[in-house]
Amino acid sequence: MTYLNSYYIYLCLILLNGCSIYSFSGASISENTETVSIKYIRNEADLIEPQLSNRITEALIQKCQTETNLTILDTGADINFSGKIVQYEVQPIAIQNNETAAQNRLTIGVEINYINNTNNTDSFNQLFTQYADFNSNTNFSEVEETLNNLIVEEIVEDIFNKAFMNW
Repeated sequence: MTYLNSYYIYLCLILLNGCSIYSFSGASISENTETVSIKYIRNEADLIEPQLSNRITEALIQKCQTETNLTILDTGADINFSGKIVQYEVQPIAIQNNETAAQNRLTIGVEINYINNTNNTDSFNQLFTQYADFNSNTNFSEVEETLNNLIVEEIVEDIFNKAFMNW
């Protein structure tokens, strides 16, 4: 019985050591990809929230550090992320009978340029947009940070999935 168990373990190790390196997060990264560079995400939206660029950049760095084995470099990496915030806006939604909004929506859009130097076919330039709704009776400045954190988390997850989840 021990021989059979050892055989299955050995077989699993061989299968996992195929063309790609797989992390426990599910990220699929080519075995010859070792480094990543994440440039500061510039804020070019019409309405600017001063901490948003730093928040998105740091969240993407943190995601890559915790869910991949890639080494973070400033330049010359196998994978390069750069981008800009192109949308940061609050709009009324759910108009009531008296023509006032019951809810407002904060929308954030980030354009990301992803260059994979080890496999150019994986490279992309894409707009990632997410939003969060809040009650129109709520003062936006009271919920802005919480909404930003929620949206940034979703956008970073979308960027990471697009870049590394090659199922």
